[in-house]
Amino acid sequence: MRLEKPSRGRVVVAGHDIAQLHASQVPFYRRQIGVVFQDHQLLFDRSIFHNVSLPLEIQGVEPREAARRVRAALDKVGLLHREKALPIELSGGEQQRVGIARAVVNKPALLLADEPTGNLDPQLSADIMALFEDFNRIGTTVMIASHDLALIARLRHRILRLSDGRLVADEGAV
Repeated sequence: MRLEKPSRGRVVVAGHDIAQLHASQVPFYRRQIGVVFQDHQLLFDRSIFHNVSLPLEIQGVEPREAARRVRAALDKVGLLHREKALPIELSGGEQQRVGIARAVVNKPALLLADEPTGNLDPQLSADIMALFEDFNRIGTTVMIASHDLALIARLRHRILRLSDGRLVADEGAV
């Protein structure tokens, strides 16, 4: 996301060293990335629909097109019927799915997920991972940070293991 610059080495995304991006380029770079936060980061004074539409509003997407995309994203995560609800009215798993809908509504090339199943039961965790698999199948690169290695291993994708900020293992498909 370019929230910080690397203290050492380089972070190259789509052929660009992100540390070299000028500050004015960062917002445009971030539009290519969807982020799913561990703690959802929802706005509790706004409906589910408005939480998901926020990235499109920021980008200036025409309201009718934004509404179509928001409803498609909510449908994909199984929450279209809750579009008028407030986040406080949803379970933790439903709030996480709202966060996922918001992360994918702008059709990002890269989806980053930080401990997306950290506070969910095993079935909800499997459901969330299935959503990530669906997005990956349609061409979105998905990177998941997780301590639940058993859950991640079931996905049968490349796994990078880090310890103290260092790469200690690179396993699986490339």
